[in-house]
Amino acid sequence: MELIIGLISGAIGGNAAGGLLKNLNQGTLINSLAGIVGGGLGGTILSQLGLGGMEGAAGGMDLGSILSQVAGGGVGGGVVLAIVGVIRNKLTG
Repeated sequence: MELIIGLISGAIGGNAAGGLLKNLNQGTLINSLAGIVGGGLGGTILSQLGLGGMEGAAGGMDLGSILSQVAGGGVGGGVVLAIVGVIRNKLTG
């Protein structure tokens, strides 16, 4: 479940970053794909650090764990989109 939350919030974070950073915006499809990758990575990194895993919660779902997955996925999605945007701008630029 935590991977799905990270992927969805990553896609949202990628599109939000693309909306805020117009010079790095790559369009909805690329923003979403970069966000999904970043969301998966962000959630995985948080889990490895012991900061975002849901395994300790009763039934696996508490509000703090969900919010940390959403935040990690969203930030990861935005970061990967920024990296993709900078690289694409340098190559076309």
